Amino acid sequence: MAAAAGAFSLREVLSAFQAAVTERREVLLGPYLRGWRGLVRFLNSLGAIFSFISKDAVAKIQIMESYCGGERREEYRTLQSMVAYELASGLVDIQRRSEHPDSGCRTVLRLHRALRWLQLFLEGLRTAQEDSKTSTICTDSYNASLAAYHPWVVRKAATVAFCALPSRNAFLEIMNVGTPEEAVVMLGDALPHISSVYGITEELYAQHKLLNLP
Repeated sequence: MAAAAGAFSLREVLSAFQAAVTERREVLLGPYLRGWRGLVRFLNSLGAIFSFISKDAVAKIQIMESYCGGERREEYRTLQSMVAYELASGLVDIQRRSEHPDSGCRTVLRLHRALRWLQLFLEGLRTAQEDSKTSTICTDSYNASLAAYHPWVVRKAATVAFCALPSRNAFLEIMNVGTPEEAVVMLGDALPHISSVYGITEELYAQHKLLNLP
């Protein structure tokens, strides 16, 4: 059953990321962006704490949706076709962010980095003890991923904000799949699909030396 409009549903995120990877290990951008829309609802359900990440993610999702629905939509059907097209067409700023600040490759890279943080955070929630501090889980996940790309003032504000996070069980209830125990089980089902999308993207970007785009 679909979640109420605007509500986060872990089941829908699982379905989207599962559908995103083809048998040829291509990443379909349509399901990928649907999965991200679901993750944004997760961030928004936590209040203003994560607005600095969710607002940026929404902006990036909108850029990518315009490409996927635009005149060159066939080039943006998969992550692989997008990378091939933009590199061949000179649409990626390799050295400095100048002529193409909103290229698909650069935009997805920003989502890719944020996905790593969410992947680590959700995995931490899944494996933690019931009385574990979510602020610690979130801070550790952030420091291992997004923090490296944020200025000091943002890192400091984020760390302070994380201290106000709800309990682990409150997080699991936000998943909208039943009891905390059922949420843990579904996280176990969902995270391999998110990890698969992340891993394929990381491999593709490394292959084309795109992981450090300005």
